[in-house]
Amino acid sequence: MKLLIKLNLALVTAFGAGLALTGYLTNQVLQENAKREVLSHASLMMEAAMAARSYTSNEIKPLLAARLEKDFLPQSVPSYAATQSFAKLQETYKNYSYKEATLNPTNPRDRVVEWEADVVRNLRDHPELKEMVGERSTPSGQSLFLARPIQIKDAQCLACHSTPAAAPASMRALYGDANGFGWKHNEIVGSQIVSVPLQVPLEEAARALRLIMGGMLATFAAILLVVNLIIYKMLLRPMGRIARIADAVSAGHTDAEAFAIRGNDEIAVLGNAFNRMRRSLEKAMTLLAA
Repeated sequence: MKLLIKLNLALVTAFGAGLALTGYLTNQVLQENAKREVLSHASLMMEAAMAARSYTSNEIKPLLAARLEKDFLPQSVPSYAATQSFAKLQETYKNYSYKEATLNPTNPRDRVVEWEADVVRNLRDHPELKEMVGERSTPSGQSLFLARPIQIKDAQCLACHSTPAAAPASMRALYGDANGFGWKHNEIVGSQIVSVPLQVPLEEAARALRLIMGGMLATFAAILLVVNLIIYKMLLRPMGRIARIADAVSAGHTDAEAFAIRGNDEIAVLGNAFNRMRRSLEKAMTLLAA
């Protein structure tokens, strides 16, 4: 196997190993960055929902206090306000969702589905958790969710959720007596869950990875080409000339051309040594012939 081929194989092997390691690490970093970006969006939307709840509770509900004594208005309920405001956002961002998933809700639309029930149970089993992050598969691809517990910290909430008899008649007329009761103070009854799609950020991360790896491959190919040209011109071609001249001299062709010396590098030193050896050999052959 020729020297240049051996050198290329060594370089390609070393670069391949480095490329594989770099690709793995780069992919991990890009994936984590994508997830951090999605989590940031989820956190922002969760805070928007919390702001809607707070605004409704502190500014809207007091204005309706007199009317609420006669009529139950869902719009005065903080969770309803947060869900409705997010529904407007969802008209533009189809794959984004917000839900106040509850085990025993007053409004049936808030009832947990299977995976949401697992989230709520986990928060109930670990009351020290203030926030939970996870991933799940959806028909549109992977989605990241951010969940926070819904805990009954305000005793006033129990006025509507303790027993049907204690709840406003207008609320029972709207939602019935079967759901949303039996809640207890400090109990975790559900979870606020924001779901944000991972597909687009992950696709962007994959595209960035392809660009990075493609750029590295192109750079390596260019470097390999330049290295091959330099080695051939500065090392292999002069050594080939020395070998041809040596073959000619060893065959008795004393009139073979001398090796031309250019520069003062290692090849030039080798060429000078070869020329001196050739002159010494020619003198020795002349003496033998005499």
